[in-house]
Amino acid sequence: MAFLSRRVGIFASSLVLVSSMLLAQDWKTATTLAGVDFSGLTVKQKATALKILRENACTCGCGRTMAQCRVEDPACSYSVGLAATVIQAIKDGKTPEKAIEAANTSRYGAAHPSQILDAAVKVPVAGSPVTGPSDAPITIVEFSDFQCPYCIQAVPEIEALLKVYPKQVKLIFKQFPLEIHSDAYRAATAALAAQKQGKFWEMHYALFEHHENLSLDVIVKLAQDLKLDTNRLRTDMESKEVRETIAKDLDDGNHAGVEGTPTIFINGQRYNGRIELASLRGLIGDELKKSGKQETARR
Repeated sequence: MAFLSRRVGIFASSLVLVSSMLLAQDWKTATTLAGVDFSGLTVKQKATALKILRENACTCGCGRTMAQCRVEDPACSYSVGLAATVIQAIKDGKTPEKAIEAANTSRYGAAHPSQILDAAVKVPVAGSPVTGPSDAPITIVEFSDFQCPYCIQAVPEIEALLKVYPKQVKLIFKQFPLEIHSDAYRAATAALAAQKQGKFWEMHYALFEHHENLSLDVIVKLAQDLKLDTNRLRTDMESKEVRETIAKDLDDGNHAGVEGTPTIFINGQRYNGRIELASLRGLIGDELKKSGKQETARR
């Protein structure tokens, strides 16, 4: 677990960059929103949908509008579901009032109590990289993308959680490279190739650190710095086994209800809140109590 503390300073500077980028996105005027598919709408219909998303609250309890939540908390599954419901209603020719009603009566709507954790589902993890004690009562499964800015934000928060609960929490990483990120798939193959040489987590941190440029040349240089066999790494990156592993992770995520990155599951329950230590710490404490395990968190 010693390597978990080595990247804090690096990620602090990365977070400044990411935060600046996020602040530059004005949800009041943005015409694209993370995880929201406006395809199939006319120009007028899209304008109507955007107006609804900008003016109506998300039901996750964050106090933001749906559009604001998509920009500032893209891991929120409620805003994704609400937006999809609104857009489908507009496509079906419903009035704005009926579209809002459809959203409110959907499984994500105000008519249903928001849950920070969904019902547990089975997430296959055999063979996936893991850090933390094998007998940890809390298992976090993370679906992530090495170029996703929100995944970059989540890294130090999850790292801090593992340091707070070194004996109670283990982390399992699943690949979920998004098509909108040009180098994410290549980075996923590199991480899995490094796993074959026993250095997944070292490569994991290196890839996130260099998320702005994940060309093959950069990846090979990272592998050299980690003392990996670069010829073997390049071969494994192109291997059928690695590509099938990524395909399976994507399929596992889709079946588990992953709608964007990062998405984490806590003992099989999808977490719908902000991925930050302050929120997760209380939740993990509650889960430990449920499991009958004594909480011995580090201060």
